[in-house]
Order: sequence, then C-alpha cells, then structure tokens
Amino acid sequence: YWQGYAAEMDNPLMAHLISPELQNKKDILFGNMEEIYHFHNRIFLRELENYVEYPELVGRCFLDQMEDFQIYEKYCQNKPRSESLWRQFSDSVFFQECQRKLEHKLSLDSYLLKPVQRITKYQLLLKEMLKYSKNCEGAEDLQEALTSILGILKAVNDSMHQIAITGYDGNLNELGKLLMQGSFNVWTDHKKGHSKVKDLARFKPMQRHLFLHEKAVLFCKKREENGEGYEKAPSYSYKHSLNV
Repeated sequence: YWQGYAAEMDNPLMAHLISPELQNKKDILFGNMEEIYHFHNRIFLRELENYVEYPELVGRCFLDQMEDFQIYEKYCQNKPRSESLWRQFSDSVFFQECQRKLEHKLSLDSYLLKPVQRITKYQLLLKEMLKYSKNCEGAEDLQEALTSILGILKAVNDSMHQIAITGYDGNLNELGKLLMQGSFNVWTDHKKGHSKVKDLARFKPMQRHLFLHEKAVLFCKKREENGEGYEKAPSYSYKHSLNV
C-alpha cells in the first residue's frame, strides 16, 4: 500500500492526476506511517520471532521496545489533519487510479486507520495472553507490558484532546507533561455586578475541561462537536490557567 499510494505521489507519470492543492502534502496525509512500518519490519517483528517457541515470555519483547511505541502518539496527533485532507480529495482521480492498480476493495482511508487500530489492539492481545499465563515465567513482564501499553494509550488519548485547545497564547510544551485531562464543575467568584447576582453566581457551577500539566492547570470551555469522523472531536476554548 505504501508503494501504491505514497510512492506514486512522487511518480512523474502520475503528476498530471494530482491537483496542485494536494502536491507536497504527503507528510500530512501519511504522517509518520513510514517510520511505524520500518519499526515493525526491521525491529519489532524480528524481536517477536525470537519468542515463537516461548510466547509467555513475549512481555519482555514489548518492554524492551516500549520507548519506540511513542511513534504512535505522533501518528495519532496528526490523524485529524490527515482526515481533513483526505475528506477534501477522497474523490481525486489520482487516488481512484492508485486503488484501481492495487485492486483494493477498500479506499486509502481504511489503511490510514490501521496504526490507530493496531495500537489499541495490543492491550487486548496482552490481556488475552496474560489470562493464559498466570503463575508462569514471564507473567510479571506481560503485566508490566500491559500497564505500559495502557499508559501509551492514555497519552495518545490525552494528546488528542490537547491539540484541540484554541485561544492559548503561550506554548503548551513549556507547561511540561500533560498528566491528566477531564471535565469538571468549576465555581468562581464574580467581582462585578450586584451582590445578589454575585452570591447566586458563586453557587452555580460552570462546566469546564481541565488539563493538568506539570507546571499549570488550564481551564477550557468545551465547544460543540460537529463534522464527521475525526472532525467530531471537540475543541476546547482556553479560559484561564493556574500555575502549579
């Protein structure tokens, strides 16, 4: 599929089928898919093959490569941009021709979703392996691998919310690691207005989405979801922050 789509975007013989707006957008459409492919093909698959005869010990393989799984977070962060671009050009003659030559029943967007499905499937596979590996060598590694994968999934989920923050003037990266995020009731004092209005407002909660970073808490207002697919993801309008 990589050769059938991404490589074809650089093929001079296919250039006349690509609209100008789509040219030079390969990195947006595919994200770091190539990096994920090479990680599996050159590293992870070869490591897994060492455990064919000892599947209960496969947890160690995951733990040894856990740092490399961060590449999935990068892919998922780019996915909304990729989705938006695909939606604009999904009926492009270029993509139709690529799909025809590959004889694929499914269009490109089905394959672009594969890394997202893969990273979420690992935790299910590890849970299943752990179920049949109780009280045997490697069980602790399997449990640790599962915990680590769940941590990566949480980081991916949190980052998908974080990139939807709008209206913040500073650099989010300077706030440190995102530790937690979620919806909360928030109460605040109103300095302006009649005393009765202020008293009433004090006891009326506002719904806010909080982002707890290492250095600050951001208070945001969740905006209505609209669109389809990944564009259904909400956006968060920045309102206030508290230093930690």
